[in-house]
Amino acid sequence: MLQQEANTAQIGQVARVRPRFGPQARHEERMFYLFISPWLIGFILFWAGPIIASFVLSFTNWNLLGDPQWVGFANYTKMSTDKFFAIALVNTLYYGIGSVILGVAVAFMLALLLNQKVYGQAMFRTVFYLPSVVSGIAVALLWLNIFNPDFGLLNQLLRNLGVENPPGWLVSPQWAMPALIIMSVWGAGGSMVIYLAGLQSIPEHLYEAAAIDGAGRWTKFWVITVPMMSPVIFFNLITGFIGSLQAFVQILVMTDGGPANATLVYGLYLYRNAFRLFQMGYASALSWALFIVIITITVIQFALAKRWVYYEGEVPGRTS
Repeated sequence: MLQQEANTAQIGQVARVRPRFGPQARHEERMFYLFISPWLIGFILFWAGPIIASFVLSFTNWNLLGDPQWVGFANYTKMSTDKFFAIALVNTLYYGIGSVILGVAVAFMLALLLNQKVYGQAMFRTVFYLPSVVSGIAVALLWLNIFNPDFGLLNQLLRNLGVENPPGWLVSPQWAMPALIIMSVWGAGGSMVIYLAGLQSIPEHLYEAAAIDGAGRWTKFWVITVPMMSPVIFFNLITGFIGSLQAFVQILVMTDGGPANATLVYGLYLYRNAFRLFQMGYASALSWALFIVIITITVIQFALAKRWVYYEGEVPGRTS
């Protein structure tokens, strides 16, 4: 028994010894680090460095002109009494939930339609994808004209349909956020491509077997398509919600948080504190608070995913 334990320990010690590479292997290793060095340098200078700096600055009071003054957790405790922090957080969650649900539904339906074998299929796919590559400011200017309460295309269409008093959209506190949520569907083409790839990976024999059993289109959709697409839906939910919580550019251009702070989202409030009020310490604390919110929501989404996300090879309803 003792001899066996000694042999096991000796084997483990040998396994921990780094193997010696020959000249060719060492040359390839050096070339590997050489080729990834631009990314490493960029990551350290433009990502890791600012992240660490923002964490340190979140415990200070700094206006960019003088030296940072250490204030401890004062910036974090300030959030509990900051009414605009609460308004921005609620507005951001409102926008995030609305835009993600609507975006997932629209992108999924578009993918289902564009997965059909019709004439001009490639052209239709290109047309629906192109809006997602247009720059954010151009999209904001376009939708400013669409939502214009006097001569906008949307209100003109509503008047032609018989609506006498169409919404004020971006000038109305009640309709400003729904307008931004509607505008967010403009970029559904990116998610549509991901859904389309997922639909094309579903084995055709599953639909053939269901058809033999007498299943109709609706049954095939709920029993085959949705379960097989659930990992793709889950991926788009995660990435879409994270992206929506960081919405900034288009809202800044279109409403700048108005009217009456109805569209004051978190990213815009952070920007105001950092580059208008020059409260860099508080802005850094806001950014880390947003990080905690995103992590919390993501963890909750992963926990709930066990109930509805199906991965091929797993038994539905059974968790490890």
